[in-house]
Amino acid sequence: MKLLSRNVYVFFFLSITVILGTQAQESNTKQKAVLVTGASSGIGLKITEDLSAKGYFVYAGARKQADLNRLNAMENVQSIKLDVTKWDDINAAVETIIKEGRGLYGLVNNAGVAIFTPLIEVEEDDLDFIFDVNIYGPYRVTKAFAPMIIESKGRITTVSSISGVLSGQFFGPYSMSKHAMEAYTDALAVEMKKFDVHVSAIEPGNYNSKIVESLIKRMESNDISFTNSLYKTEFENLINGYGADRSRFKDPSEVSDAVEKALFSDSPKRRYMVVPNESEGNWTITQILREMVQLNENQAYKYDREALIEILDKVLAETE
Repeated sequence: MKLLSRNVYVFFFLSITVILGTQAQESNTKQKAVLVTGASSGIGLKITEDLSAKGYFVYAGARKQADLNRLNAMENVQSIKLDVTKWDDINAAVETIIKEGRGLYGLVNNAGVAIFTPLIEVEEDDLDFIFDVNIYGPYRVTKAFAPMIIESKGRITTVSSISGVLSGQFFGPYSMSKHAMEAYTDALAVEMKKFDVHVSAIEPGNYNSKIVESLIKRMESNDISFTNSLYKTEFENLINGYGADRSRFKDPSEVSDAVEKALFSDSPKRRYMVVPNESEGNWTITQILREMVQLNENQAYKYDREALIEILDKVLAETE
């Protein structure tokens, strides 16, 4: 009788173990997972905090061990050592996420850097650096994780900038990289449509982030100075006005909200411009319209005002 009871207990224990294991596996499968690059601070950290708080599982990419430890302590977050300029890191991240068994529904290409330098003075190494992170980074990560995103019929979104439309003094290198990201998004969106994968870009304006602070630290570590620059006064005015301390700028919650819509909305948009004030929105839309007028001005088949308004109405109808 004791032997029978023991056998019944063992059977019950094993059954519960199997059931719990199956439930855990199903939970991993049902909980949509998202990879966020550049998750250690600023916009990337805010995206990680918000998505994980809402029950999504976030693989949070970062480079430094202290950041990885901090991210790993968050609920629904697993930190991933990920430098978007290094294929070894990217391939290891793919292997890790595959082994976890959750799949991958969303990819947020957020890692980015800034360089503000006159184009006639910028070093080629600096251009290589910004393009390596801002363009080749998303290209590498997207290429590596595309099979998983295709399998899940998921979403890819990239944090671009209103500088993908605007440009100006000293913003040349940064704006060049963000203009390229806009073109990348459009081409990728068409190519991934075949697999029911939606692609979008987020165009933030000026929010609280660490991007300028990181720029100044890099300049100091590389002993970069504008003492002998033809633009010394203008650059000093820019840094003093723009500043490394961006705490006065709005918290990037609105950017995080846009990322969530791009990832999980039933009808995601190609672009989400997110600006902290009306002025930045006005600058951006005005610049797009100005470029349209410039393109139309001297072309052989120039549209008059009425025809342009008709085209605008048609495009507006397409987005409704």
